[in-house]
Amino acid sequence: MKTQHYILIFFIAFSCSMCNSSKKEEKITIEKTASTEKESEHKTLTAADSLKLVNHQIEVKGDVEFPLELSVDSLKKMKVATIDNFKIMDKNGEVKKEIKTCKGVLLKDILEKSKIKQQDHKDRNFYIVARASDDYKATFSWAEIFNNPTGENVYVLFEENGKPVKNGEMVLICKNDIKTGPRHVYWLKSIEVYKVQ
Repeated sequence: MKTQHYILIFFIAFSCSMCNSSKKEEKITIEKTASTEKESEHKTLTAADSLKLVNHQIEVKGDVEFPLELSVDSLKKMKVATIDNFKIMDKNGEVKKEIKTCKGVLLKDILEKSKIKQQDHKDRNFYIVARASDDYKATFSWAEIFNNPTGENVYVLFEENGKPVKNGEMVLICKNDIKTGPRHVYWLKSIEVYKVQ
C-alpha cells in the first residue's frame, strides 16, 4: 500500500514539473516571438531624421544612354498624371495611409527619356531598382514596366493632396500592387537600370 502511495505521489510531482516546464517553454517562445516582431518593425523617425533623408534630385543611372538628374520642377515639365484615391497597404493588407489625390510621372516615361541600352528589340533582360536615401529598395523587371499593365501604374510622385510630398520631395509608388506598401519608396534617391547577367 505504501509503495502505491509513493508511486501516486511521484506521478503527481512529475506531472506538475512537466506542466511548469511547458509553461517556461511557452514563455520563452512568446518572448522570442515578441523580440523578433520588434526587430522587424521599422523605427519611427523624428522630423529631423526624416529631413536628413530628403533628396532634391533623383538620379537615373546604370545601363542607360542618357543619365538624368530629375527635380520636382523637371518632373512637372513632363507628362504629369493625377491619381485619385490611392491607399498604401502594409504586408498584412492594413491601410497605413490614404491619399485622396496625387500627381506624378510614369516611371516608364522617365526610363524612355533616359533610354535603356538595348542591343536590339530582343534585348529585354533588365531590372530597375528604385532606391531610397535610407537604402530601401523596390525592384521591377523590364517586362513589368514595358510589357505589362504594371507599366501604366508605377509613378514617381511629387504632390500629395495638393501639397508637396512630405517624406522626400519625390516618392515612387506602384498603384496596382495588391499590397502597395512594399514598393512604396519614400525619400527616392535614384532609379537604377541593370542588365541581368
